[in-house]
Amino acid sequence: MSRILDQRILLLVISFSASVQSTKVLSKWKKCGDPECEKAMSRVQATTDYLGPDCRYLNFKTGEEIIVYSKLSRENENLWTGSKGKDFGYFPRDAVQIEEVLIGEEVEMLTKETDFLCLNEDKFNFE
Repeated sequence: MSRILDQRILLLVISFSASVQSTKVLSKWKKCGDPECEKAMSRVQATTDYLGPDCRYLNFKTGEEIIVYSKLSRENENLWTGSKGKDFGYFPRDAVQIEEVLIGEEVEMLTKETDFLCLNEDKFNFE
């Protein structure tokens, strides 16, 4: 009985640490093309293959086109968010080349905790 309880506690700890990692706030600030972050900021092309560390990240191959909707700022300026087809997520800005700028001015705002949740099959993943 004690062994089963120990295994359950270990699984609970592992599950909790995975949950914290996948919902970790990556930056308190972001830049967008409009106050709702709905306007596309730019069109970029992947200069390298990229496979993100978890479901919050956008995976892509060299040459694929990505539409950028926001850029993390201040403490983590290297991550941008964008979409490729129906896939959406974070990716490093140094893995892409800007092809076309679609906005004139960026708006900086606070991020929300929901900015850092996984979005799979049109549902938020609250782990």
